[in-house]
Amino acid sequence: MHRLLVALLAALDAAVAAIVGLAAVLVPLLLLWVFTFGGVADWSALWPATARIWQLGNLVPLALTLDPDLLVEAGLPEQGGSFALSLAPLAFTVLVALFAGRSGRRAVGSGRWLTGVATGAVTTVVAASVVQLTAGNPVAVADPWLAILMPTLVYTVPMLIGAVTGAWIEGDEGPVDRVHDAVDRLPRVWRVLPALMMRGATMAVVGIVGFAALTIAAIVPLRGGSVIALYEATQVDLLGAILLTIGQLAYLPTLIGWAVAWIAGPGFAIGAGTGVTPVGTQLGVLPGVPALGLIPEHGSPLLLLAVLAPVVAGAIAGWGVRTAYRAEMQASGAASEPPVPRALLAVGIAVLAGAGAALIALLTSGSIGPERLAVTGPEPGSLALAVGIEVLVGAGILLLAPRGYEMRLDRFAPGRGEGDDEDDEGGDDAEAEADTPAPRGDDTRAPRGGARRPGGSAQRETGVSLD
Repeated sequence: MHRLLVALLAALDAAVAAIVGLAAVLVPLLLLWVFTFGGVADWSALWPATARIWQLGNLVPLALTLDPDLLVEAGLPEQGGSFALSLAPLAFTVLVALFAGRSGRRAVGSGRWLTGVATGAVTTVVAASVVQLTAGNPVAVADPWLAILMPTLVYTVPMLIGAVTGAWIEGDEGPVDRVHDAVDRLPRVWRVLPALMMRGATMAVVGIVGFAALTIAAIVPLRGGSVIALYEATQVDLLGAILLTIGQLAYLPTLIGWAVAWIAGPGFAIGAGTGVTPVGTQLGVLPGVPALGLIPEHGSPLLLLAVLAPVVAGAIAGWGVRTAYRAEMQASGAASEPPVPRALLAVGIAVLAGAGAALIALLTSGSIGPERLAVTGPEPGSLALAVGIEVLVGAGILLLAPRGYEMRLDRFAPGRGEGDDEDDEGGDDAEAEADTPAPRGDDTRAPRGGARRPGGSAQRETGVSLD
């Protein structure tokens, strides 16, 4: 595909992502301005409010300064009139990241993914600059550099990840292919490890996040009375309740991140000197946000069993990686699975899962108010350490299990036939083949051999022509 066309499509993707994000904020605010404020609505404040919320959803911290008269009416102390707001509604961030990753993968098919990523970044810079320059707001102020940098990173980093992973799988006849060729020169027993580590860590992190989401779903009926009481205390009308619910749904990924820290053990804080862990809950005065009613009032030593969830997620990841590693060894003709690479797989999965947990903690922590409320969310270091150890235990058990025990577990795996055991035996020629660089496509990645499509991506070995 022509470079100019790739750039135009990438620019269109980035522009659509920015416009859709702004519209998702503008529409609810417009309803609020029309049906709640009515004739007294200050229409000049609609766009600045939209822009600031969009920026917060793109991880831009805001400095809020409330009107003194408002503080008096609300009965708030004067020192509470100025504070930082940096806890982001991650629903916006997640949607932008998914859209950007999809755009990056599509750019690989064009054969000009570097052009696509660069154009997407430039377009996002332009969009963020326009929003910042047109959103003068004395109540909420954003640092101009962060207001441009953070939305650009939120879009460009996932797009780059999507493009690189797509190029690694399909080929790009460029820098990714050169790295792939260098890896292919290693013995098969070693060159499959990085991809399997990434696969296992992804399985573990997704499993932990899934357990955290189930935890929130289980708490909702148990703590529903507290949530309803907080809704009643707000004394909002039907439209206000709907908009308040939409705003809290924007923070649902943030709540899931807190649940990840809770089930892992370290817990999270809502204010300096506070803590919510399975063992106990220590909180001060909280904002009257209904979603905070889901926080358990008490802990119990029995709730420490929640830490088994990351161990189970690690075990599932270890089982999946062990199965894939055995298939690789059988394909190379090796008669055994060396223990050292399996141990490295367990450690690598644990380290990457811990890094993923630290990223979750960073994204779900920040400031929500003055003074002690400036400390909110989980602590990245403790969460990374806890998740890494728990995943290491689960993955290590399955990856280092004796061969006979692991094969008994495989009977429950779908697609395992009786004839598969015959492939476990290999001769001397097959063992020698394990140390010979395999052709492109003969590894844990998708097949990359065959005729190349225009732009460099490889035709998959499916027997069906792409032309």
